[in-house]
Amino acid sequence: MFATILPVRSLLAAIFMMMAGSGFLSTLLALRLERGGSSTMVIGLVATAYFVGLAIGALRAGTIVRRVGHIRAFATFVALLSASTLTYALVQQPPLWGALRLVDGICVAGVFICIESWLNDRADATTRGSILAWYMVALYSGQALGQLLLRSGNTAPQVPFELASVLITLAIIPVCLTRSPAPLLEDAASLPLRRLYEASPLGVVGAGVTGLMLGAFYGLAAVYARRIGLDLKGTASFMTAVILGGVALQWPLGRLSDRFDRRHVILGCLAATLAVSLALAAAPGGIILFALGAAFGGLAFALYPLCVAHANDRLLAAERVAASGQLVLLYSAGAALGPMGAASTMSLLGIGGMFWFIALAAMGTLAFGLWRLVASAPVPSAAQQDFQILPRTTPVAALLDPAGPEHAAPYDTPAMQTGDR
Repeated sequence: MFATILPVRSLLAAIFMMMAGSGFLSTLLALRLERGGSSTMVIGLVATAYFVGLAIGALRAGTIVRRVGHIRAFATFVALLSASTLTYALVQQPPLWGALRLVDGICVAGVFICIESWLNDRADATTRGSILAWYMVALYSGQALGQLLLRSGNTAPQVPFELASVLITLAIIPVCLTRSPAPLLEDAASLPLRRLYEASPLGVVGAGVTGLMLGAFYGLAAVYARRIGLDLKGTASFMTAVILGGVALQWPLGRLSDRFDRRHVILGCLAATLAVSLALAAAPGGIILFALGAAFGGLAFALYPLCVAHANDRLLAAERVAASGQLVLLYSAGAALGPMGAASTMSLLGIGGMFWFIALAAMGTLAFGLWRLVASAPVPSAAQQDFQILPRTTPVAALLDPAGPEHAAPYDTPAMQTGDR
Protein backbone atom coordinates (compact mmCIF):
# COMPACT_ATOMS: atom_id res chain seq x y z
CA MET A 1 0.00 0.00 0.00
CA PHE A 2 2.77 2.44 0.92
CA ALA A 3 4.53 1.65 -2.35
CA THR A 4 1.39 2.90 -4.10
CA ILE A 5 1.62 6.38 -2.60
CA LEU A 6 5.38 6.90 -2.88
CA PRO A 7 5.10 8.50 -6.36
CA VAL A 8 2.47 10.97 -5.07
CA ARG A 9 3.71 11.59 -1.52
CA SER A 10 4.66 15.20 -2.28
CA LEU A 11 1.15 15.93 -3.57
CA LEU A 12 -0.44 14.36 -0.48
CA ALA A 13 1.86 16.34 1.80
CA ALA A 14 0.89 19.54 -0.01
CA ILE A 15 -2.85 18.97 0.33
CA PHE A 16 -2.43 18.04 4.01
CA MET A 17 -0.61 21.28 4.82
CA MET A 18 -2.95 23.37 2.70
CA MET A 19 -6.03 21.96 4.45
CA ALA A 20 -4.41 22.28 7.89
CA GLY A 21 -3.91 25.97 7.17
CA SER A 22 -7.13 26.81 5.34
CA GLY A 23 -9.60 24.22 6.65
CA PHE A 24 -10.35 26.07 9.90
CA LEU A 25 -10.68 29.56 8.42
CA SER A 26 -14.46 29.32 8.01
CA THR A 27 -14.74 28.51 11.73
CA LEU A 28 -12.32 31.27 12.74
CA LEU A 29 -13.94 33.96 10.59
CA ALA A 30 -17.42 33.12 11.82
CA LEU A 31 -16.21 33.40 15.44
CA ARG A 32 -14.48 36.73 14.81
CA LEU A 33 -17.50 38.19 13.01
CA GLU A 34 -19.84 37.02 15.76
CA ARG A 35 -17.60 38.48 18.45
CA GLY A 36 -17.40 41.73 16.50
CA GLY A 37 -21.17 42.13 16.58
CA SER A 38 -22.03 41.08 13.02
CA SER A 39 -25.50 39.66 12.50
CA THR A 40 -26.13 36.05 11.61
CA MET A 41 -27.13 37.13 8.09
CA VAL A 42 -23.80 38.90 7.57
CA ILE A 43 -21.90 35.83 8.77
CA GLY A 44 -23.97 33.72 6.39
CA LEU A 45 -23.19 36.05 3.48
CA VAL A 46 -19.44 35.83 4.13
CA ALA A 47 -19.70 32.03 4.23
CA THR A 48 -21.74 32.01 1.01
CA ALA A 49 -19.03 34.05 -0.74
CA TYR A 50 -16.54 31.23 -0.17
CA PHE A 51 -18.75 28.57 -1.71
CA VAL A 52 -19.57 30.84 -4.65
CA GLY A 53 -15.82 31.27 -5.19
CA LEU A 54 -15.36 27.50 -4.94
CA ALA A 55 -17.96 26.97 -7.69
CA ILE A 56 -16.42 29.67 -9.90
CA GLY A 57 -12.96 28.20 -9.41
CA ALA A 58 -14.20 24.69 -10.20
CA LEU A 59 -15.49 25.98 -13.54
CA ARG A 60 -12.76 28.45 -14.50
CA ALA A 61 -9.48 27.70 -12.69
CA GLY A 62 -8.67 24.91 -15.12
CA THR A 63 -8.08 27.52 -17.82
CA ILE A 64 -5.22 29.00 -15.78
CA VAL A 65 -3.73 25.56 -15.17
CA ARG A 66 -3.75 24.78 -18.91
CA ARG A 67 -2.21 28.15 -19.74
CA VAL A 68 0.76 28.20 -17.33
CA GLY A 69 1.12 24.60 -16.16
CA HIS A 70 0.42 22.83 -12.89
CA ILE A 71 3.37 24.01 -10.80
CA ARG A 72 3.07 27.71 -11.70
CA ALA A 73 -0.70 27.62 -11.28
CA PHE A 74 -0.44 25.82 -7.93
CA ALA A 75 2.14 28.32 -6.64
CA THR A 76 -0.06 31.23 -7.79
CA PHE A 77 -3.20 29.92 -6.11
CA VAL A 78 -1.39 29.11 -2.86
CA ALA A 79 0.44 32.46 -2.75
CA LEU A 80 -2.81 34.37 -3.27
CA LEU A 81 -4.56 32.26 -0.62
CA SER A 82 -1.72 32.91 1.84
CA ALA A 83 -1.84 36.68 1.19
CA SER A 84 -5.61 36.69 1.62
CA THR A 85 -5.27 34.85 4.94
CA LEU A 86 -2.89 37.49 6.31
CA THR A 87 -5.19 40.28 5.16
CA TYR A 88 -7.90 39.09 7.57
CA ALA A 89 -5.57 39.95 10.44
CA LEU A 90 -5.11 43.52 9.17
CA VAL A 91 -8.69 44.68 8.64
CA GLN A 92 -11.96 43.33 10.05
CA GLN A 93 -14.59 44.65 7.69
CA PRO A 94 -17.35 42.22 6.66
CA PRO A 95 -17.57 43.47 3.03
CA LEU A 96 -13.80 43.04 2.60
CA TRP A 97 -13.91 39.65 4.28
CA GLY A 98 -16.68 38.58 1.92
CA ALA A 99 -14.56 39.59 -1.07
CA LEU A 100 -11.55 37.76 0.39
CA ARG A 101 -13.62 34.62 0.95
CA LEU A 102 -14.68 34.72 -2.70
CA VAL A 103 -10.98 34.82 -3.64
CA ASP A 104 -10.25 32.04 -1.15
CA GLY A 105 -12.84 29.80 -2.77
CA ILE A 106 -11.40 30.35 -6.24
CA CYS A 107 -7.88 29.63 -5.00
CA VAL A 108 -8.84 26.48 -3.09
CA ALA A 109 -10.68 25.16 -6.16
CA GLY A 110 -7.58 25.87 -8.25
CA VAL A 111 -5.42 23.93 -5.78
CA PHE A 112 -7.83 20.99 -5.88
CA ILE A 113 -7.80 20.97 -9.69
CA CYS A 114 -3.99 20.93 -9.76
CA ILE A 115 -3.65 18.16 -7.17
CA GLU A 116 -6.50 15.96 -8.35
CA SER A 117 -5.57 16.05 -12.03
CA TRP A 118 -1.97 15.27 -11.07
CA LEU A 119 -3.04 12.34 -8.88
CA ASN A 120 -5.23 11.03 -11.68
CA ASP A 121 -2.30 11.16 -14.08
CA ARG A 122 -0.14 9.15 -11.68
CA ALA A 123 -2.83 6.53 -11.00
CA ASP A 124 -3.79 3.48 -13.02
CA ALA A 125 -6.59 0.94 -12.76
CA THR A 126 -4.81 -1.00 -9.98
CA THR A 127 -3.73 1.95 -7.82
CA ARG A 128 -6.55 4.46 -8.32
CA GLY A 129 -8.57 3.28 -5.32
CA SER A 130 -5.59 3.38 -2.93
CA ILE A 131 -4.48 6.81 -4.12
CA LEU A 132 -8.01 8.18 -3.72
CA ALA A 133 -8.24 6.74 -0.19
CA TRP A 134 -4.92 8.32 0.86
CA TYR A 135 -5.95 11.61 -0.73
CA MET A 136 -9.11 11.63 1.38
CA VAL A 137 -7.08 10.78 4.51
CA ALA A 138 -4.70 13.69 3.84
CA LEU A 139 -7.54 16.10 3.09
CA TYR A 140 -9.75 15.29 6.09
CA SER A 141 -6.94 14.80 8.62
CA GLY A 142 -5.47 18.17 7.66
CA GLN A 143 -8.86 19.82 8.03
CA ALA A 144 -9.50 18.15 11.40
CA LEU A 145 -6.08 18.97 12.87
CA GLY A 146 -6.30 22.54 11.60
CA GLN A 147 -9.27 23.16 13.90
CA LEU A 148 -6.87 22.96 16.84
CA LEU A 149 -5.23 26.19 15.65
CA LEU A 150 -8.32 28.07 16.86
CA ARG A 151 -6.87 27.94 20.37
CA SER A 152 -3.79 29.91 19.34
CA GLY A 153 -5.83 33.11 19.32
CA ASN A 154 -5.87 33.25 23.11
CA THR A 155 -2.49 34.98 23.19
CA ALA A 156 -2.90 37.40 20.28
CA PRO A 157 -5.82 37.70 17.82
CA GLN A 158 -3.61 37.71 14.72
CA VAL A 159 -1.73 34.49 15.57
CA PRO A 160 -4.23 32.00 14.01
CA PHE A 161 -4.10 33.88 10.71
CA GLU A 162 -0.31 33.95 10.79
CA LEU A 163 -0.08 30.22 11.51
CA ALA A 164 -2.59 29.48 8.77
CA SER A 165 -0.58 31.55 6.30
CA VAL A 166 2.64 29.73 7.26
CA LEU A 167 1.07 26.30 6.68
CA ILE A 168 -0.54 27.35 3.41
CA THR A 169 2.74 28.77 2.14
CA LEU A 170 4.66 25.62 3.10
CA ALA A 171 2.32 23.62 0.86
CA ILE A 172 4.15 25.11 -2.14
CA ILE A 173 7.45 23.42 -1.28
CA PRO A 174 6.66 19.72 -1.90
CA VAL A 175 4.94 20.53 -5.21
CA CYS A 176 7.72 22.80 -6.49
CA LEU A 177 10.39 20.23 -5.56
CA THR A 178 8.60 17.17 -6.92
CA ARG A 179 10.30 15.22 -9.69
CA SER A 180 6.98 13.89 -10.91
CA PRO A 181 6.22 15.31 -14.37
CA ALA A 182 3.20 17.58 -14.50
CA PRO A 183 0.32 16.25 -16.59
CA LEU A 184 -1.73 17.89 -19.29
CA LEU A 185 -5.14 18.94 -18.00
CA GLU A 186 -7.84 17.77 -20.35
CA ASP A 187 -11.26 19.33 -20.66
CA ALA A 188 -13.76 17.73 -18.30
CA ALA A 189 -16.48 15.69 -19.92
CA SER A 190 -20.01 17.06 -19.69
CA LEU A 191 -23.39 15.44 -19.25
CA PRO A 192 -26.73 17.24 -19.67
CA LEU A 193 -28.35 17.79 -16.29
CA ARG A 194 -31.67 16.60 -17.70
CA ARG A 195 -30.14 13.25 -18.65
CA LEU A 196 -28.58 12.96 -15.21
CA TYR A 197 -31.88 13.69 -13.46
CA GLU A 198 -33.77 11.25 -15.68
CA ALA A 199 -31.29 8.53 -14.77
CA SER A 200 -31.14 9.25 -11.02
CA PRO A 201 -33.50 11.84 -9.52
CA LEU A 202 -32.52 10.87 -5.98
CA GLY A 203 -28.81 11.14 -6.81
CA VAL A 204 -29.27 14.66 -8.19
CA VAL A 205 -31.50 15.96 -5.39
CA GLY A 206 -29.44 14.22 -2.72
CA ALA A 207 -26.16 15.76 -3.92
CA GLY A 208 -27.64 19.26 -4.02
CA VAL A 209 -29.28 18.98 -0.60
CA THR A 210 -26.12 17.53 0.95
CA GLY A 211 -24.37 20.72 -0.19
CA LEU A 212 -27.19 22.75 1.35
CA MET A 213 -26.77 21.00 4.71
CA LEU A 214 -22.97 20.99 4.86
CA GLY A 215 -22.69 24.55 3.54
CA ALA A 216 -24.98 25.65 6.37
CA PHE A 217 -22.92 23.70 8.89
CA TYR A 218 -19.49 24.91 7.79
CA GLY A 219 -20.73 28.48 7.56
CA LEU A 220 -22.45 28.76 10.93
CA ALA A 221 -21.49 25.82 13.17
CA ALA A 222 -18.95 27.94 15.03
CA VAL A 223 -21.63 30.54 15.82
CA TYR A 224 -23.91 27.76 17.08
CA ALA A 225 -21.13 26.35 19.26
CA ARG A 226 -20.28 29.70 20.83
CA ARG A 227 -23.91 30.62 21.49
CA ILE A 228 -24.56 27.39 23.37
CA GLY A 229 -21.64 28.26 25.66
CA LEU A 230 -18.56 26.51 24.25
CA ASP A 231 -15.23 28.30 24.58
CA LEU A 232 -12.56 28.27 21.83
CA LYS A 233 -11.23 24.89 22.93
CA GLY A 234 -14.72 23.43 23.01
CA THR A 235 -15.62 24.88 19.62
CA ALA A 236 -12.45 23.45 18.07
CA SER A 237 -13.17 20.07 19.66
CA PHE A 238 -16.76 20.09 18.38
CA MET A 239 -15.68 20.86 14.81
CA THR A 240 -12.96 18.19 14.99
CA ALA A 241 -15.47 15.64 16.28
CA VAL A 242 -17.79 16.32 13.34
CA ILE A 243 -15.00 15.96 10.77
CA LEU A 244 -13.57 12.79 12.33
CA GLY A 245 -17.05 11.33 12.61
CA GLY A 246 -17.46 12.02 8.90
CA VAL A 247 -14.30 10.06 8.15
CA ALA A 248 -15.26 7.15 10.42
CA LEU A 249 -18.72 6.34 9.09
CA GLN A 250 -18.36 6.83 5.33
CA TRP A 251 -16.75 3.47 4.64
CA PRO A 252 -19.07 1.27 6.80
CA LEU A 253 -22.17 2.94 5.36
CA GLY A 254 -20.76 2.60 1.86
CA ARG A 255 -20.07 -1.11 2.33
CA LEU A 256 -23.61 -1.53 3.66
CA SER A 257 -24.98 0.15 0.54
CA ASP A 258 -23.08 -2.35 -1.64
CA ARG A 259 -25.00 -5.22 -0.06
CA PHE A 260 -28.50 -3.77 -0.10
CA ASP A 261 -30.62 -1.44 -2.21
CA ARG A 262 -28.54 1.73 -2.01
CA ARG A 263 -31.66 3.88 -1.80
CA HIS A 264 -32.56 2.25 1.54
CA VAL A 265 -29.18 3.24 2.97
CA ILE A 266 -29.53 6.80 1.65
CA LEU A 267 -33.00 7.08 3.18
CA GLY A 268 -31.72 5.61 6.44
CA CYS A 269 -28.93 8.23 6.52
CA LEU A 270 -31.43 11.00 5.83
CA ALA A 271 -33.77 9.79 8.59
CA ALA A 272 -30.88 9.52 11.06
CA THR A 273 -29.57 12.95 10.02
CA LEU A 274 -33.04 14.36 10.66
CA ALA A 275 -33.14 12.82 14.14
CA VAL A 276 -29.61 13.91 15.07
CA SER A 277 -30.21 17.45 13.77
CA LEU A 278 -33.37 17.78 15.86
CA ALA A 279 -31.40 16.62 18.90
CA LEU A 280 -28.65 19.16 18.20
CA ALA A 281 -31.24 21.90 17.68
CA ALA A 282 -32.15 21.46 21.33
CA ALA A 283 -28.57 22.57 22.16
CA PRO A 284 -27.53 19.69 24.44
CA GLY A 285 -24.47 20.04 26.63
CA GLY A 286 -21.64 17.83 27.82
CA ILE A 287 -20.36 14.75 26.08
CA ILE A 288 -23.70 14.18 24.33
CA LEU A 289 -23.07 17.28 22.20
CA PHE A 290 -19.80 15.88 20.86
CA ALA A 291 -21.29 12.42 20.34
CA LEU A 292 -24.18 13.90 18.38
CA GLY A 293 -21.73 16.07 16.42
CA ALA A 294 -19.67 13.03 15.44
CA ALA A 295 -22.85 11.18 14.43
CA PHE A 296 -24.00 14.14 12.35
CA GLY A 297 -20.65 14.29 10.57
CA GLY A 298 -20.66 10.56 9.87
CA LEU A 299 -24.16 10.64 8.39
CA ALA A 300 -24.01 13.91 6.49
CA PHE A 301 -20.53 13.34 5.04
CA ALA A 302 -21.59 9.91 3.77
CA LEU A 303 -24.60 11.22 1.86
CA TYR A 304 -22.68 12.75 -1.04
CA PRO A 305 -20.62 9.65 -2.02
CA LEU A 306 -23.73 7.51 -1.54
CA CYS A 307 -25.64 9.73 -3.97
CA VAL A 308 -22.77 9.57 -6.48
CA ALA A 309 -22.67 5.77 -6.20
CA HIS A 310 -26.45 5.61 -6.66
CA ALA A 311 -26.24 7.77 -9.78
CA ASN A 312 -23.39 5.65 -11.16
CA ASP A 313 -25.52 2.53 -10.72
CA ARG A 314 -28.03 3.95 -13.18
CA LEU A 315 -25.70 5.42 -15.79
CA LEU A 316 -23.73 4.03 -18.67
CA ALA A 317 -20.05 3.53 -17.88
CA ALA A 318 -19.03 6.25 -20.35
CA GLU A 319 -21.27 8.78 -18.54
CA ARG A 320 -20.02 8.25 -14.99
CA VAL A 321 -17.07 10.62 -14.90
CA ALA A 322 -19.12 13.46 -16.41
CA ALA A 323 -21.98 12.71 -14.03
CA SER A 324 -19.71 12.84 -10.98
CA GLY A 325 -18.44 16.23 -12.16
CA GLN A 326 -21.98 17.53 -12.48
CA LEU A 327 -22.88 16.25 -9.02
CA VAL A 328 -19.91 18.13 -7.52
CA LEU A 329 -21.21 21.34 -9.08
CA LEU A 330 -24.71 20.63 -7.74
CA TYR A 331 -23.20 20.11 -4.30
CA SER A 332 -21.33 23.44 -4.62
CA ALA A 333 -24.51 25.25 -5.65
CA GLY A 334 -26.30 23.86 -2.61
CA ALA A 335 -23.38 24.78 -0.35
CA ALA A 336 -23.54 28.38 -1.62
CA LEU A 337 -27.22 28.61 -0.65
CA GLY A 338 -26.95 26.78 2.67
CA PRO A 339 -25.39 29.49 4.87
CA MET A 340 -28.03 32.05 3.95
CA GLY A 341 -30.86 29.61 4.55
CA ALA A 342 -29.42 28.64 7.93
CA ALA A 343 -28.75 32.27 8.86
CA SER A 344 -32.37 33.18 8.13
CA THR A 345 -33.60 30.29 10.27
CA MET A 346 -31.27 31.22 13.12
CA SER A 347 -32.55 34.79 12.98
CA LEU A 348 -36.11 33.46 13.37
CA LEU A 349 -35.66 30.52 15.74
CA GLY A 350 -32.52 31.34 17.68
CA ILE A 351 -29.50 29.17 18.51
CA GLY A 352 -30.84 25.90 17.19
CA GLY A 353 -32.04 27.44 13.93
CA MET A 354 -29.09 26.11 11.92
CA PHE A 355 -29.94 22.52 12.79
CA TRP A 356 -33.67 23.17 12.30
CA PHE A 357 -32.77 24.25 8.76
CA ILE A 358 -30.65 21.11 8.22
CA ALA A 359 -33.45 18.94 9.64
CA LEU A 360 -35.96 20.54 7.27
CA ALA A 361 -33.65 19.87 4.29
CA ALA A 362 -33.19 16.25 5.37
CA MET A 363 -36.93 15.80 5.88
CA GLY A 364 -37.77 17.17 2.42
CA THR A 365 -35.19 14.91 0.76
CA LEU A 366 -36.41 11.93 2.79
CA ALA A 367 -39.96 12.50 1.52
CA PHE A 368 -38.66 12.78 -2.04
CA GLY A 369 -36.64 9.59 -1.62
CA LEU A 370 -39.63 7.67 -0.29
CA TRP A 371 -41.56 8.70 -3.38
CA ARG A 372 -38.72 7.52 -5.63
CA LEU A 373 -38.65 4.24 -3.75
CA VAL A 374 -42.27 3.63 -4.76
CA ALA A 375 -41.98 5.09 -8.26
CA SER A 376 -39.00 3.04 -9.48
CA ALA A 377 -37.55 -0.43 -9.26
CA PRO A 378 -34.21 -1.09 -7.54
CA VAL A 379 -31.00 -1.80 -9.42
CA PRO A 380 -30.14 -5.53 -9.18
CA SER A 381 -27.38 -6.07 -6.62
CA ALA A 382 -25.13 -7.57 -9.32
CA ALA A 383 -25.34 -4.33 -11.30
CA GLN A 384 -24.42 -2.00 -8.42
CA GLN A 385 -20.99 -0.41 -8.57
CA ASP A 386 -18.68 -0.68 -5.57
CA PHE A 387 -19.02 2.27 -3.20
CA GLN A 388 -16.09 4.69 -3.23
CA ILE A 389 -15.46 7.59 -0.87
CA LEU A 390 -15.20 10.72 -3.01
CA PRO A 391 -14.15 14.29 -2.22
CA ARG A 392 -16.66 17.11 -2.62
CA THR A 393 -14.15 19.38 -4.32
CA THR A 394 -14.16 19.97 -8.12
CA PRO A 395 -15.29 18.04 -11.23
CA VAL A 396 -11.67 16.91 -11.73
CA ALA A 397 -12.07 14.71 -8.62
CA ALA A 398 -14.45 12.55 -10.67
CA LEU A 399 -11.44 11.34 -12.68
CA LEU A 400 -10.14 9.63 -9.53
CA ASP A 401 -13.31 7.56 -9.18
CA PRO A 402 -12.40 3.89 -9.76
CA ALA A 403 -15.99 3.29 -10.93
CA GLY A 404 -15.11 4.78 -14.30
CA PRO A 405 -15.54 3.35 -17.77
CA GLU A 406 -12.91 0.66 -17.22
CA HIS A 407 -14.96 -0.73 -14.32
CA ALA A 408 -18.27 -1.26 -16.06
CA ALA A 409 -20.54 -3.83 -14.48
CA PRO A 410 -21.56 -6.92 -16.45
CA TYR A 411 -25.13 -5.63 -16.55
CA ASP A 412 -24.06 -2.20 -17.78
CA THR A 413 -26.40 -1.79 -20.74
CA PRO A 414 -28.68 1.07 -21.74
CA ALA A 415 -31.72 -0.97 -20.76
CA MET A 416 -30.45 -1.29 -17.21
CA GLN A 417 -30.03 2.45 -16.84
CA THR A 418 -33.70 3.46 -17.15
CA GLY A 419 -35.02 1.90 -13.95
CA ASP A 420 -35.21 5.08 -11.88
CA ARG A 421 -37.47 7.12 -14.09
